[in-house]
Amino acid sequence: MGPYDSAISTGSTTSSPSSAAKPSEIDGLLAGAGYKVRSTELHQVAQRLERLETVMVNAPSEISQLASDVLHCNPSDIASWVDSMLFEFNPPVSIPSDLSDFSDLTYIDSVVSPAINQTVCNNSWVEHHTPQQQQQELTHQLTVVTAMEEDSGIRLVHMMMTCAESVQRGDLPLAGSLIEEMQALLTRVNTGCGIGKVARYFIDALNRRVFTPQAPCATGWSNENEILYHHFYEACPYLKFAHFTANQAILEAFDGHDCVHVVDFNLMHGLQWPALIQALALRPGGPPLLRLTGIGPPSPDGRDSLREIGLRLAELARSVNVRFAFRGVAASRLEDVKPWMLQVSPKEAVAINSIMQLHRLLGSGPTRVSAIETVLGWIRSLNPKIVTVVEQEANHNQSEFLDRFTEALYYYSTMFDSLEACSLQPEKAVAEIYIQKEICNVLCCEGSARVERHEPLAKWRNRLGAAGFRPLNLGSNAFKQASMLLTLFSAEGYCVEEHDGCLTLGWHSRPLIAASAWQPLLDTVINHNNLL
Repeated sequence: MGPYDSAISTGSTTSSPSSAAKPSEIDGLLAGAGYKVRSTELHQVAQRLERLETVMVNAPSEISQLASDVLHCNPSDIASWVDSMLFEFNPPVSIPSDLSDFSDLTYIDSVVSPAINQTVCNNSWVEHHTPQQQQQELTHQLTVVTAMEEDSGIRLVHMMMTCAESVQRGDLPLAGSLIEEMQALLTRVNTGCGIGKVARYFIDALNRRVFTPQAPCATGWSNENEILYHHFYEACPYLKFAHFTANQAILEAFDGHDCVHVVDFNLMHGLQWPALIQALALRPGGPPLLRLTGIGPPSPDGRDSLREIGLRLAELARSVNVRFAFRGVAASRLEDVKPWMLQVSPKEAVAINSIMQLHRLLGSGPTRVSAIETVLGWIRSLNPKIVTVVEQEANHNQSEFLDRFTEALYYYSTMFDSLEACSLQPEKAVAEIYIQKEICNVLCCEGSARVERHEPLAKWRNRLGAAGFRPLNLGSNAFKQASMLLTLFSAEGYCVEEHDGCLTLGWHSRPLIAASAWQPLLDTVINHNNLL
């Protein structure tokens, strides 16, 4: 059944003997609804509408032939408009071969419906639409467009799952054929939001995996990722939630200590630390001496970008009378960091801060098999007062591609849905690139190149517990801080929940990131000097 068959069916049912309605009565009903078309002409109009749809989605080479076969008649404004559209498709008018503009819903609406205020002329009458008739026609036209997009969206989801199955089986020719079909189908949906946007990114990832498997898609530390990270921070509350929650836990752990040391596994412009510096400045009894060690990638241009960030933080600390010292540790990978680089003193109260970093250590390559155990081991040896861990609440570390694809499709669909609440358009657009790079790494890479190996909170509980850590309750203050943060975002839908002392931030009923705090068990602490 075509998209207009429902209209044909309605006309047929209305004129069936059981309804006892005469053609003149049906014409009156159609006129009352704002449609200037006779019941006897519905079938012809529907046929032409389907032909128009075919013209819009087929190659331009077929348009001229179709237009030459059109019979122009004079029954109504709808039929006249369809005929005029078919006529307009005849050369010299050209249609882009990729139909990329169809991603804009406004453009689609302008193609499949006549202008609202258009005056329709033919050989027998001139009709001006009333506002009520215009609204009725617009509602009907948008309903048709929405139904077409919804149907195409559902087909895309099924085709993506079939393609993922083909990739898992190693049937790359079938996967490539499905990708081409999906790319063509994308022209019939709005790729600026909803399932169209999600499908665009996932089809792109499938395309990269099948056709350019050797293309780089890692999301390791780099200056480019720092820029994307910053825009993702501005566009949505997830990183702010991570920073606020971790800072509150660190602040409470430092209570009563005069010399404190924070080791940040991913400095990223130092966005997290101004708030902590200001909070320490207001601490009863005066602020402590704060040391901050920031780990980050080496600068490609030779600049000491870590030191520049440290200088800016030092200026802020000086302005609020907080004694401050900074040390930058340049490393391309977290597993390359050794504990002696951090210069931790036994007299310091130490906090280890990991915001979405530990999952990068879970690779199963020959050189990474024990990376997570090694890093957790030397963290434990430092005997920190607290270890703050924030990770994506997802299960993207599965070996089976189809399982990973399904989980990623569900997770990132929710993430993109939440981004629609962002009112900062430039930041939102760049934040989507940040997410796209994650999707690409999850789906396109394998082995040590696949670093986005997200795991849910339950697995981190088991892993950290087995490594000699016990959980710390984040407490009511952290929950209040996170809840207050969400008041800065006008959109409803974000929600903070507490789970056994940990906090999650999600969109509606789906948690998307989880924050937890940990401390080494006393009987597992090893003198870190032995590891130097």
